[in-house]
Amino acid sequence: MSSTTRAESPTVDRGPAPAMSHRQVMEALSGILLGMFVSILATSVVSSSLPKIVSDLKGSQSSYTWVVTATLLTTTITTPIWGKLADLVNRKLLIQIALIISVLSSAAAGFSQDVGFLIGMRAIQGIGAGGLTALATVLMADILSPRERGRYMGLMGGIMGIGMVGGPLLGGVITDSLSWHWNFFVGLPFAVAAIIVLQRTLHLPRMARKVVRIDYWGAALISVGIASLLLWVTFAGDKFDWISWQTAAMVIGAVVVLAIAVLVENKVADPIIPMHLFKNRTVVLSVIASVAVGVAMFGTSVFLSQYMQVARGKTPTQSGLLTIPMILGLFLSSTIAGRLITKHGRYKGFMIAGGVLLTGGLALMGTIRYDTSFVLVGLYMFVMGAGVGMLMQNLVLAVQNILDVSETGSGTATVAFFRTLGGAIGVSALGAVLGNRITSYITDGLVSAGVDPAALGGGTTSVPDVSTLPEPVRTIVESAYGHGIADLFLIAVPLGVVALIAVLFLKEVPLGRRSGVEQLLDQEQTDQAVVAEAGTPGAQQAVGRQAEAEHAGTTPAHRA
Repeated sequence: MSSTTRAESPTVDRGPAPAMSHRQVMEALSGILLGMFVSILATSVVSSSLPKIVSDLKGSQSSYTWVVTATLLTTTITTPIWGKLADLVNRKLLIQIALIISVLSSAAAGFSQDVGFLIGMRAIQGIGAGGLTALATVLMADILSPRERGRYMGLMGGIMGIGMVGGPLLGGVITDSLSWHWNFFVGLPFAVAAIIVLQRTLHLPRMARKVVRIDYWGAALISVGIASLLLWVTFAGDKFDWISWQTAAMVIGAVVVLAIAVLVENKVADPIIPMHLFKNRTVVLSVIASVAVGVAMFGTSVFLSQYMQVARGKTPTQSGLLTIPMILGLFLSSTIAGRLITKHGRYKGFMIAGGVLLTGGLALMGTIRYDTSFVLVGLYMFVMGAGVGMLMQNLVLAVQNILDVSETGSGTATVAFFRTLGGAIGVSALGAVLGNRITSYITDGLVSAGVDPAALGGGTTSVPDVSTLPEPVRTIVESAYGHGIADLFLIAVPLGVVALIAVLFLKEVPLGRRSGVEQLLDQEQTDQAVVAEAGTPGAQQAVGRQAEAEHAGTTPAHRA
């Protein structure tokens, strides 16, 4: 349990808090966006090199999946913790700490000599990524009103585009010209620059200090429950059967632990994930859509580099270049939609369009094979990326717009938590499916061609280097990976439909015109005035009614 108190201070004028000028906003955003760039770069710079990295370290398809899943798992678990901390302590210090964790662990991964160490360092990197994921969006809500946020989403989209396009390209060039080990070191100078810029440009007003206790039990229970589910999805069908006593033990155990976590979160005063948020229709629908977007986005795009390098025989550099259409679609759609949202103050129509594009893009990607025209593949990726761009940030915007300012951090982190959780489950589940499909396709192809499966050396479960394979075997392997990865996109199509249905039922609420900092300052001035006047009977009754309303979760923000 925890308690929260506010420091008392003299009565001050209750005039509205002044809005930040455009120059002040741009200065504050510079460090936040640079921090985002570091996080995206640290992750994306290795994406085009992962097939070669796992192959060099003698890893299997399961290892490939876990190099990605380890980061998503710890990002998922820690995102709500960072979000809760953002509601309680200095946000600028938190994002600097997250930067340090993310980049140092990435640098340590550069010294990997086996897959196990690489997976471990990627898991630590995910802790920092969880902080950057939650805090960057929370800080933007601090300095920008919901109505104005779309105007600056173009900058965020631009940074994401540069990081997601430039990262794989840079990683491919480094891998082809030097060694993949150097990919993990490129983020260091950018991280140092981000920390310095944040220190110099991000100036948030001092707020009344809250005395709290971190919900360690909630954090531990959520971590154990989610980790158990991901381990089950990864190992079922490989280490043991889907229907087995191991499956029963892991699934039932995870459900019990998560049920206990819900009970704990309902009891503590400062829960990691406030359960009363789920009484809000907008939050629930945004969470459902975010899970679907996470599965579709992470669970399919992660395997695109394998498609390009194994099914199409391209180098890491070429692989990075060939995935540009998807990032371009994401960048253009998020930028254009953001500006139009600021201009007109409406966002639901863009989210519906995003759901349609995402579902259509996934269905189109499900038709690709190892010899499909790159023009068509690029077009399909563009459509899918455009759908993600219209959905991802606007789901967060919809939630931030209806929450009380004191819960912006927790609410933002909750949506990001479920999006990343969907991605982690998607990567694990689809990776397991891909491993089984490829093994089946390769074995069938080799037997049909009269070739012994042992011709692959590492067998049908390892990630092969197709450039070393003889021609008949190479074509069979390329065909198997092309067909198997296309199957993953078809499996994800129903999730695109789920996201579309969820946003169709969203209630559009007019976007607010006050930033988080302005609301907090106004709220603090009001609280101080109420404390000063609390000696009068009317004021005491008003304070009591407000406290009861907040405890019951019936403030206007909760009812929205």
